[in-house]
Amino acid sequence: MADKIYEYKDKENWFLGEWGGFNAISGLGNVCGDELYELSQQVAKLVASKCCGKCHGHGEDGCHKDEFNGYNVTVVKKSSDFQLIRFVVGMINEETNRHLEVQQRASAVVVTEGDQLLFVHLPEDGVAASDFFGKSSENAFGDTILIATRNEGKTKEFRKMFDQLGIKVENLNNHPELPEVEETGMTFEENARLKAETISKLTGKMVLADDSGLKVDVLGGLPGVWSARFSGPDATDESNNAKLLHELAMVFDMKDRSAQFHTTLVVAAPDKESLVVEADWPGYIAMEAKGDNGFGYDPLFLVGETGRHAAELTADEKNEISHRGLAVKKLMEAFPVWKAEQ
Repeated sequence: MADKIYEYKDKENWFLGEWGGFNAISGLGNVCGDELYELSQQVAKLVASKCCGKCHGHGEDGCHKDEFNGYNVTVVKKSSDFQLIRFVVGMINEETNRHLEVQQRASAVVVTEGDQLLFVHLPEDGVAASDFFGKSSENAFGDTILIATRNEGKTKEFRKMFDQLGIKVENLNNHPELPEVEETGMTFEENARLKAETISKLTGKMVLADDSGLKVDVLGGLPGVWSARFSGPDATDESNNAKLLHELAMVFDMKDRSAQFHTTLVVAAPDKESLVVEADWPGYIAMEAKGDNGFGYDPLFLVGETGRHAAELTADEKNEISHRGLAVKKLMEAFPVWKAEQ
């Protein structure tokens, strides 16, 4: 019996898996069996003759799990080969201590380990060579985007979204040598541009910067671009929330406590016009904080008419409806065209 059942499910894909099979991918109902068989044969090469990584020196004559050293995956529904391959590779990594990576390039799926290219899965109609290889050697395998922040909470949200595209995410904690870029702009776009374009020039990398903040209508849009330091130069989330509640202490009618979280995203690359997208997330400022998730003003922000605080939402729920989630969706629509023009 399998020790663990793996599952991936979204609106268009649903996969179930267990370890201890014979590298099989099978489909239910109308899922095409021939297509899955060919894909399984390709992915199976990743685990052929590989030790499970847990033999602790006893694998000289073969892995102790060789007789069942493989995956068994059932596909309930599928629209994305990338998501299926990423699901199976995730199982392989966990069960065999490998470090395989899955990336999407044009419509192809690329699997690498370290600097080794292991295989490329192409769609039935193939991929244009110019789309796959790019216009220069700079467009190599494994797109990486540098998020211009040291905030791990913010980075985690971006990583979860870009992971769906096979794009690696770094942040400024991976580059301690980089200086802090002072946010001297008077608008969200000015600040985001300043960070993205400055760091891109310094590193030669593709850089995503955001300037996000809370705009409270009765306060004339404050805290706005000063959201992170609303309570002073040494502000914390707690002190900022306390100051906001103080500023609204005499505002009792909830309709007068309307507010929006705002995000402006800017992607910059050397010798390239920057890409800019914006989004708002409407709601209200609650009378008291509630919830343990999120960061910043999330505990005080009531989401629309739902009655739920942003800090009560799961990461997946927040990514679907938040200002940053909506902005990233806009970015994902515009990003491929912008990137292809490099």
